[in-house]
Amino acid sequence: MNRFIVVLFSCLCLIVGSLPAQTSRLAMQYFETGEFEKSASLFQELYEKDRRSNFYFDKYIESLLAMEAYEEAEKVVVKRLKKEDNNLALYVTQGKILEAQYKDDEAQKLYSEAIKKMASDRLTIIKLGNEFVKMSKFDLAIKTYERGAKLLKDDIVFSYNLGDLYRRKNDTEKMIYHFLNAMENETTRIDNVKLLLERYLTEEDWKELQLQLYDRLQKRQENVLYTELLAWVFIQKKDFKNALRQVKSLDRRLRENGSRVFDLGNMAVNAKQYDVAISAFEYLVTIKDPNSPFYVDAKKELLDTKRKKITMGYDFEREDLLSLKTEYEEFLDEFGRNKATANILIDLASLHAFYLNDLTSAIDLLNEMIAYPGVNKYEMANGKIELADYYLMKEEQWEATLLYSQVDKAFKDDLLGQTARFKNAKLSYYTGDFQWAQTQFDVLKASTSKLIANDALDLSVFIMDNLGLDTSATALELFAKSELLIFQNRFEQAEQIWAQISTNFPDHSLADDILYTRAQMYTKLRQYEKAADMYQQVIDQYVDEIRADNSLFALANLYENQLNDQEKAQQLYEKLFVDFSNSTLAVEARKKYRALRGDFNDDT
Repeated sequence: MNRFIVVLFSCLCLIVGSLPAQTSRLAMQYFETGEFEKSASLFQELYEKDRRSNFYFDKYIESLLAMEAYEEAEKVVVKRLKKEDNNLALYVTQGKILEAQYKDDEAQKLYSEAIKKMASDRLTIIKLGNEFVKMSKFDLAIKTYERGAKLLKDDIVFSYNLGDLYRRKNDTEKMIYHFLNAMENETTRIDNVKLLLERYLTEEDWKELQLQLYDRLQKRQENVLYTELLAWVFIQKKDFKNALRQVKSLDRRLRENGSRVFDLGNMAVNAKQYDVAISAFEYLVTIKDPNSPFYVDAKKELLDTKRKKITMGYDFEREDLLSLKTEYEEFLDEFGRNKATANILIDLASLHAFYLNDLTSAIDLLNEMIAYPGVNKYEMANGKIELADYYLMKEEQWEATLLYSQVDKAFKDDLLGQTARFKNAKLSYYTGDFQWAQTQFDVLKASTSKLIANDALDLSVFIMDNLGLDTSATALELFAKSELLIFQNRFEQAEQIWAQISTNFPDHSLADDILYTRAQMYTKLRQYEKAADMYQQVIDQYVDEIRADNSLFALANLYENQLNDQEKAQQLYEKLFVDFSNSTLAVEARKKYRALRGDFNDDT
């Protein structure tokens, strides 16, 4: 029996306890549907049962204001104020009621009185500031925090709040000033403040941030926070040269291991600012001890960056290539020829094959690398693919296809395997085995690599179009042979074949393909004006053909990187994603257009 009573009592408690919750939900439903008399009655009932609930009190007052029951609302507030004279939020609520009656002067007096009555208590100050923010009274919130700072005798205790308020008021100069104070006062806010600055600063505003940082650095050179922030600003602006100056200074002052400099060097590489990257890596290999954690990696990145600077289409002399070759050999002398330096041998072989025209040395280097015990399987596969390319360039097609097939078999479901399969299919295309090549290209259209998938699709469609035109495959065989000759750097023989196609097949649809391939040849020869002319002819004369969007993209890239006409490049990228919106190159063209336009935070 006693157990029954206990259970019954518990159930009654649950039922009674759930009644306020049910009433609260019903009151909110009335409030949200605009039935303010009903919501006012229920919130009044709830508030009288729980006088400590600011939520019920606020909703009760809001319901009365919505009903324009100003007198009743003011009585409720004044009654509570008599008991809670230090509850500053009540002054704000009463002021809100007066404003609703257009008694703005009286309301302002109450707001000023609330600010004047503040105690030197941080939580009380923040609560009052938030009350003004909720009403979008940003100037009053600013006065609250400024007086609060004086009361607490701490000039920067409310800097974050003030920075956010000046952001809302679009006062960038003061926003930056207070946010910088906030970061200095509470370093845990740094990431949050950086996000706000990235989101809200315009290009001109970044200059203001930079100026304020310079000013602070002059006054407090010992504060490394400002140097860190200045480096961050330069990185946001992609000014890696000035960013490097700051991170090197930090590295020296804090006696760090070089991680900042190394990371910045990699950022500069990704942005194709190779001179800055080279300076960063040279700093590490010159200043740091050979036993430091970044010394070897910096040496590797230094070689790779120099190779990229020389080989990514920029002007260079043979002496530059020979000097780089010497640096590679010195690296190998210092660190040995073994599994740890396999990737260095791959890069050196590429230099020999594509730029020093020494296929024999390239092949010897890779055969040496493949023989090393314990080489990483991915580096081994990359080496075999490169070696197959060089055998193909040397017209040893059987050796090439054997190596491609080995990688394909070993990495069947991997990107490396798909790359080898694509190259093997292209070898068959070069030699006129179009049926087998097209079968492979059709499979590779589903590749996880967008580049391979797009290239496979293009070649599959190209073969289909050109084999379907007539019963003879002679023209296509000649053209495929010319592409192999270009790959082998045998340019004069390729030109002879194009002339033969034009003479024997004057009306063949390969005309735009010849122009496009000729442009690629001139780019390889660094005859950029001629290449641009070829691409432009494709765009002007064959706008509806498959090579048009590729030519637009390639031409824009030429103007951006080799012909140094950024404005023209921007126009061409824009034309591509507007006029060829279905092109697989449209997304990348939009990215490049935005980068040239100067967007800091690019998206697709």
